Amino acid sequence: MSIVYLDPSAEPGVPVEPYLCRLSASDETPSIGLLANGYPDSVPFLGHLEAALKALLPRAGFHQYNKRNAGIVCPPDLMAKIKAENTALVAAWGH
Repeated sequence: MSIVYLDPSAEPGVPVEPYLCRLSASDETPSIGLLANGYPDSVPFLGHLEAALKALLPRAGFHQYNKRNAGIVCPPDLMAKIKAENTALVAAWGH
């Protein structure tokens, strides 16, 4: 009896888009949004992340947001507020 190995990978169904970081290292005062998804501990996790990022980016400003429901996409009004107030965003999960 022989062993047959199957490769479950497939070609992507949509074109792969390269990640382009739009936050420039020369931006002296970036504003970074931190979006919690609503799972337990996502807010405390982002608090710890903010403290770590402040040590690396002392001139950065931070805004924390919480969509409060992990089962929905970010509401359009909250996304508009995030876009208006920040130059970068970190979204995080918690459990």
